[in-house]
Amino acid sequence: MSSLKLRLNSLLAVTFIFICLMIAGRIYVTKTWQHVFLTWNIFLAWIPFQISKYYTYYRNKQRWKQLVLFGSWLLFFPNALYIVTDLIHLQETVNAPVWFDAVILFTSSFIGLIMAYISLFNTERFLAGKFSGRTMMLLIPFLIFISSFGVYLGRFRRWNSWDIIHSPLELGEEVLRFFIAPQDNYKSWGVTIIFSVLFYLLYAFSKLLPYAFRQNRNAG
Repeated sequence: MSSLKLRLNSLLAVTFIFICLMIAGRIYVTKTWQHVFLTWNIFLAWIPFQISKYYTYYRNKQRWKQLVLFGSWLLFFPNALYIVTDLIHLQETVNAPVWFDAVILFTSSFIGLIMAYISLFNTERFLAGKFSGRTMMLLIPFLIFISSFGVYLGRFRRWNSWDIIHSPLELGEEVLRFFIAPQDNYKSWGVTIIFSVLFYLLYAFSKLLPYAFRQNRNAG
C-alpha cells in the first residue's frame, strides 16, 4: 500500500473514531440513541469507496465482470451522497447543544463526501479508458444526476439500495411513474436537479484542490 493510501485510510479511520466517540459521549450524557444511525450511513458510504478500488484489477477482465463491478458501484454510490441530507436531523436536536450535533452531522457528511468523490474519481478514470473525452464530459454529470435521483428516492420516498432486489417491481413502478409523468412530479425533479448541481460543483472543486495547493506551494 502506498504512503498516500495509507495516510488516507488512517485519516478516514481517525475521523470515523472521532464521530463514534462524539456519538458515544452524546449517548452517555443525554441517555438517548439519537444519531447512532450515522454509523450505518457511513458504512453504506464506505461500500462504493471500497468497490471502486477494484477497478484496477478488473480493467482487463471479461466485459461482464467489469459491468457487474460498475453496476455494484452505481447501486451503492447514492448512499455516499445521501449522507449529506442527514444534516436535516439538526432540527431534531434534543437534550444536547446544537453546535455539538452540528459537528457530528457535518463531520459525518464530510467523510461521506470524501469517500463518495474518491470513488467517483476512480470510476471516472476507469471509464475514461473506455470512452472518449467528449463522452466523459456528459457521462459524469449523468452519473451524478441519476445518483441524485437515488438520493431523492432514499430521503423523500424512503427507498433503499437493496430494494432493487427486495422489491424490484414496486421500485421500478415508482421510478417509471416519475419518467412517464414528469409534469406531475416537477417538485421531485426540482430537488433532483438541485442535488445534481450541488454534488457536481463539489466534485469539480475537489478535483481542483490538488492543483490549487500545488500552485500556492510554488508561489511560496
